[in-house]
Amino acid sequence: MGAENKTDEEKQNGDGTLFDLNDYTIIKEGDAEILMHAKNEVFYNKTQVNNRDMSVAVLRTFISQRKQEHEAMLTRRRTKAGNKVPDAKAEIPDDSGQHNGESNDGSEVLEDASHNESCSKPEEETKNLRGKGREELKPPRVLEALSASGLRALRYAREVEGISQVVALDNDKASVEACRRNIKFNGSVACSKVESHLADARVYMLTHPKEFDVVDLDPYGAPSVFLDSAVQSVADGGMLMCTATDMAVLCGGNGEVCYSKYGSYPLRGKYCHEMALRILLASIESHANRYKRYIVPVLSVQMDFYVRVFVRIYTSASDMKSTPLKLSYVYQCTGCDSFHLQPVGRTVSKNNSVRYLPGFGPAVSQECSDCGKKFNMGGPIWSAPIHDQEWVAAILADVKSMKDRYPAYERISAVLTTVSEELPDIPLFLSLHNLCATLKCTSPSAVIFRSAVINAGYRISGTHVNPLGLKTDAPMDVIWDIMRCWIKNHPVKAQPSDQAGSVILAKEPVLQANFSRAVASLSKAQAKKVARFLPNPERHWGPKLRAGRQITSKHVSLLGPKALNGINNHENGDGSNHEDVEEPAAKRKKTEESDS
Repeated sequence: MGAENKTDEEKQNGDGTLFDLNDYTIIKEGDAEILMHAKNEVFYNKTQVNNRDMSVAVLRTFISQRKQEHEAMLTRRRTKAGNKVPDAKAEIPDDSGQHNGESNDGSEVLEDASHNESCSKPEEETKNLRGKGREELKPPRVLEALSASGLRALRYAREVEGISQVVALDNDKASVEACRRNIKFNGSVACSKVESHLADARVYMLTHPKEFDVVDLDPYGAPSVFLDSAVQSVADGGMLMCTATDMAVLCGGNGEVCYSKYGSYPLRGKYCHEMALRILLASIESHANRYKRYIVPVLSVQMDFYVRVFVRIYTSASDMKSTPLKLSYVYQCTGCDSFHLQPVGRTVSKNNSVRYLPGFGPAVSQECSDCGKKFNMGGPIWSAPIHDQEWVAAILADVKSMKDRYPAYERISAVLTTVSEELPDIPLFLSLHNLCATLKCTSPSAVIFRSAVINAGYRISGTHVNPLGLKTDAPMDVIWDIMRCWIKNHPVKAQPSDQAGSVILAKEPVLQANFSRAVASLSKAQAKKVARFLPNPERHWGPKLRAGRQITSKHVSLLGPKALNGINNHENGDGSNHEDVEEPAAKRKKTEESDS
């Protein structure tokens, strides 16, 4: 068909072939629009709008921080150079064959400098300035390693200012075709910035070391197979964004599988989602260490059905030695809620030297000092801070200033607000309801319990992971003393003497708790009644089917009956199901029984 005969319903694919718009649904998110076929050919999940909004917000802040760090680095370099380099241009011959101020042999050096400029390492600062071109900060390049429809890459290109290029990869031909179609559908800005390639992300990242300022990993399932190549592809001072949706594995459902994928053993407790975050961070750090690199987390969140981490990656053999100080094993009592951390390493300072030694142990005895039960041991996990509070404040301020640009503004601002009020240096958390369940007592209000901890001289905060979670630096014996004092005023029925609660209550409290209301018992957000934990915006809000899978009636719980009917109607044109694959009789009978 010639171009002059094309109707309004016909468009061109990225390869020049025509397609009918009537076969597609236009989905708009942020400033980007994508064409989705009614069949489940290319993966798309509406729920991930929270993930994409958060990523856009972090990327905006990263570009701003990167500029500030580069300017500060240049200022320090000029100060150190002093009068040694009065005229930087005079130090380098003015070759007429230069391009953009580069020397004939300086292209590779300039590329390395552009990737390392945000790291601000002392060894870099001591280098002399070599021409005006070296002071320029190149716009960041972004790699989306698993692009599917390309929606995330398109949003980065259209919504985040200052990005020079977004490379979208996928090893599925249908996904690459869809991505290229969507790039063209989004106009000239997308066409000039976004590239789509059919490639194995692992091979591509390995063959492009330190070339991307931002690498985004958002796989369907575990990211573990991509981590080794991803940490090598990020430039010094760049950012790795990583999602893990295999929460059943990370939260202790299959501990042995988690150990094989991430190198850590999970524990099943109320804090399991935060532990999942810390296991993922420990795994990324482990992969980075193999290449004399280390990570600095700026934001780590658990939302919906996944965890998402944003980490800076730097190269330094000396700083890498501190990794064992940031990792710990976790001892969780099997009878009560007591848990203890065992650091992997420690340091000893003598004169001006620092020695790195194994951590002291054991952190606990064979039996719990509170209830007398045994311990389960998990880890190692990342026990250092998982957020940079300055970054969180900057991200939250940016989100609030541009609320109309974020489709999921309410949700991400609520998460960021809660994160901003967490105690950054306290790993894991307690559940007040679990404490009371152990003791078989009525629960004090969160304000009363917080006040008792504060009045005892300790810090306490909430957590974004669980509305009932409480982070505190109070040791477990203080926590149990507070609960013993509470039960003295709110007696409980006698329980069998061998139960953990009975053993705990048999001891007299050493600390006399003060339950009078403390000023800091409510966070600023709570005092202002800011929403922090929001319900899902609609039913069936969660993970979706992997692309290419047959959609049948058993997927109603994931997609909803309307979506299922829409698929069938589109395939058959008349609403009939004569082309749909029938379910086995046993499954059909089971479905009918459950419906009745």
